[in-house]
Amino acid sequence: MAAEAAGLTVQRIKRAAFNHGATRQQALERFAGDADFVVFLTQDAVLADPQSLNLLLSSFDDTAVAAAYGRQMPHDNATALAAHARLFNYPDQCHTSRLADVPVRGIKTCFLSNSFAAYRVQAVQEVGGFAKDVILGEDTHLAARLLQAGYAIRYHSGAKVYHSHNYAVVEEFQRYFDIGVFHAQQSRLMSAFGGAGQEGVKFVRSQAAYLLRHAPWRLPEAVYRNCLKAMAYRLGKRQASLPLAMRRFMSMSKGYWA
Repeated sequence: MAAEAAGLTVQRIKRAAFNHGATRQQALERFAGDADFVVFLTQDAVLADPQSLNLLLSSFDDTAVAAAYGRQMPHDNATALAAHARLFNYPDQCHTSRLADVPVRGIKTCFLSNSFAAYRVQAVQEVGGFAKDVILGEDTHLAARLLQAGYAIRYHSGAKVYHSHNYAVVEEFQRYFDIGVFHAQQSRLMSAFGGAGQEGVKFVRSQAAYLLRHAPWRLPEAVYRNCLKAMAYRLGKRQASLPLAMRRFMSMSKGYWA
């Protein structure tokens, strides 16, 4: 493996044992040591600039900031749908979110992505670390608790990576089923940030405007996909009433249901 050849420490985890929150907490406990900050970068995120890590960590010059995340830009092979998703969620303006922003920013206040993020270790430990029982959304879950503890979340648009997914229809359905599961299981925490409905409407409107300009022939596909995503999300929110085999079938995170 290239990482081991470069002298890095590698810990292998079996697919069935992986959990979005528990695995990251395990990494934090094993590797953070006496570090002040930790950086999370998924294997499919590619630094777009040699200074991206330094810029991301500069967010912590503000001592109120407990977590920071960078801008994710679409890969060259990204479809118009995938490109818009990145442009919608990762604009070119920096901002800092605090709990007081919830009335204006809603659920976006606690938005954060571990595909390229950094944390102040002391603050993470203070709120109990990553949740070990979530199907996904461990980054959002932790960001919400950090905000409630009085910390701030920084988005640094100058810290850039290339990271996007051209999801197949089935993959997108499964992902939104899992998001619905997460929101149902964490309903009390998510309701404190206003829920996802309003943000979903903003996304659909933004997507339609983007496709009209760049790929109008994909509008019917977008409508079809959005209907399926809405259905998957609602099914996920009602997962408790579904048979285990059906939950596993509709989920992207198969190991979660083992």
